[in-house]
Amino acid sequence: MSGPRVMVLCGRSPRHLHLANRLCACAEVCAVVHEAPTQWTREKLLRNLRPAVAGRKVWRWLRDRRRYSGNPEARFFFGEATPALVRPELAHEVPSVSDPALLALAERLAPELICVFGTSLIRGPLLERYPLINLHGGLSPEYRGADCTFWALHNGEPEQVGCTLHFIDQGIDTGRLIAHVSPEVRPDDDELTLFWRGVRDSAEVYCEALSRWRAGTLSGAVQPGRGRLYQVRDRSWRAERALARRLARASLPALPARLVWFPGDESKGGEDA
Repeated sequence: MSGPRVMVLCGRSPRHLHLANRLCACAEVCAVVHEAPTQWTREKLLRNLRPAVAGRKVWRWLRDRRRYSGNPEARFFFGEATPALVRPELAHEVPSVSDPALLALAERLAPELICVFGTSLIRGPLLERYPLINLHGGLSPEYRGADCTFWALHNGEPEQVGCTLHFIDQGIDTGRLIAHVSPEVRPDDDELTLFWRGVRDSAEVYCEALSRWRAGTLSGAVQPGRGRLYQVRDRSWRAERALARRLARASLPALPARLVWFPGDESKGGEDA
């Protein structure tokens, strides 16, 4: 492989597996690490049984069962094939990205760089000892946190739909900017299609970023402000209804794909940006 030696930390959904497969094709991947399913403790169970929390979780579960019926994400990224890693022998599982087992694995495999997409927040020794790049599903700093495609559409800003590649620091999506990847927007798009298209485009940009990192030309840029941090609990049924009404009143504007690298003003437009 011509790319750097990397460890990939990612989720298990089709979008995460797609990115891991693209990185396997453009870098020397030494491991693909998933977090184990949530372990329920007594404290966590009691917290989630609070009426307000339980109500939000049940509503999100019902919403997602409807939205993901028929597994459209798998078809978007894998067509008729079963979503899977192309290098299953690289798969590892850890209790969480904060578990000492992950640090021990990294020290044993000695990656030059750790690539992240779809994990819980990374803190501690791993962040202190290795450079980490994250793919975030929003355009930082204005859209940090969760459900950023939804919020960009909800706020009437489809031009702010996109993904950010950035170095990880102690904050939430606040590290040095590498690239903004804005997918093509089509009038009949919905939130999920736009998000998945952004991830698909970003997988190619991620590979280019690794090439630039290996060449020593990937310095990134300090984010110009803190923007806004959206949290999962912010996405209420009222916000959902407001977006549904907005999309029912008018189609989305047609916008070209865009790619901006930081620092500097390099940009591209078109389907493959």
